[in-house]
Order: sequence, then C-alpha cells, then structure tokens
Amino acid sequence: MVPNMNGSKTLDAHFSNRSPEVKAIYEAILQAARKFGPIKEEVKKTSIHLVRRTAFAGIGTRKTYLILTLKSDSDSHSPRVYRREQASANRWHLEIKLESPLNVDRDVRSWLKKAYDLSA
Repeated sequence: MVPNMNGSKTLDAHFSNRSPEVKAIYEAILQAARKFGPIKEEVKKTSIHLVRRTAFAGIGTRKTYLILTLKSDSDSHSPRVYRREQASANRWHLEIKLESPLNVDRDVRSWLKKAYDLSA
C-alpha cells in the first residue's frame, strides 16, 4: 500500500470494486513510465499522480477503465484525447480513456514521455 501525503487513502483503495483490467492498465502505465527514469506515485483522494520533479500524469480509476491525464506543452488533435484543458499559456492537460493494457501503446507511451520530460 502506498499512502498519500496525509495518509487518508491508499493505492489499493483506488482499485477496490474495480475490474481487474483497471489495475492491469495502471501497471502498464507504470511499466512504461519507469523506462524513462525514476518516478514517484502520490496517492490523492480522487486520483494517483505520477511525479518526476512535478506531476506529469494523473490517473483516475473508474469501474472498468481509467482516465489518464497528461501534462503537455501543446494541444493534441488526436481523436484519442477526449478532453483537453489549457491550464496556462504553455500548459495543457490532455485526458485519454484507457480500457485495456493494450491501449498503453506507442502513442500513449510517446505522450507519457513528453509529459515526463516536461516535469524535469
């Protein structure tokens, strides 16, 4: 178990009452991100943040899928990005719905790497 900063929620709690596929997707994201270098998992009340120096990804679990929110320096016109938010002049948050570990493909790994690099 990985408690958050104030100890109010554990990593396991995010996967409670979820399809086993959701945990497998999370593990695929972690495996991809760890290839870039060291990361830290920060468990929040409603999500899990992946952190280098700053958070580069947020993960929200749902019953049968998860939402991956990535930091970006630009918008993406990919149809896989179902929600986008311009957080500041040079920062975007891009949301991708992942329903299978196979969804953590070349595109997602590339976006994850760019987000990781922005958090240096």
